[in-house]
Amino acid sequence: MKTHRDDSGSERTCIASGAKGAPETMLRFALAPDGSVVPDIRRKLPGRGVWTQLSAQAVRLAVERQAFSRAFRVRANPPTTLAADVDRLLESDALQSLSMANKAGLVVTGAFKVESAIEGGHAAALIQASDGASDGAKKLAGALRRRFGETAATIPQISVFSSSHLGLALGKPNVIHAALKCGAATSAFLARAERLRRYRANEAYPRTTNSGRAPRRSGPLDRRDGLAARPSD
Repeated sequence: MKTHRDDSGSERTCIASGAKGAPETMLRFALAPDGSVVPDIRRKLPGRGVWTQLSAQAVRLAVERQAFSRAFRVRANPPTTLAADVDRLLESDALQSLSMANKAGLVVTGAFKVESAIEGGHAAALIQASDGASDGAKKLAGALRRRFGETAATIPQISVFSSSHLGLALGKPNVIHAALKCGAATSAFLARAERLRRYRANEAYPRTTNSGRAPRRSGPLDRRDGLAARPSD
């Protein structure tokens, strides 16, 4: 069966707010045969899709305003938990990507090993557990400044995962600190972690420019060397 893809082109419109953005900067939803709304975070499900901004708030508004039925032009039945369902999917996608980076030998864990990776100039990104103590994070931030100086701020620092979730992804109990080395798997993980962060922050992507591309903006996971490029399929 031929799969219909509707993610070509430069812009999609959020059904909740009317804001426009490139497909990779938004969320796609598909309609199941039973009328249920299915998040399509990889933009691969067949059939016509509708879109929201990459924001939990936008998803909640789309459900509350019955925007899915209007957009699909048939009765759609999104679950009231849709925003939370999307969050879980984005988190799982990012953690699976982190697991792949770990299998590729690009992840080191433990405060001492992470600090050594920083001092050796091998840390392309840092991960701090969201439930970790602040003093450990401050110590590693200081190590970054000593090693990289003014460019330390360009090193992505991810703190959207709990220690238990990091432990499950990395096969170790309750990971608090981790560092990632440069590599394709690191790039993929950073892109997915950034999507999760933006979604939870209710921070919608900017409107596209006349060229069809979203304006460049800086952020905790923004890297000039392309480490935070969009996820590959």
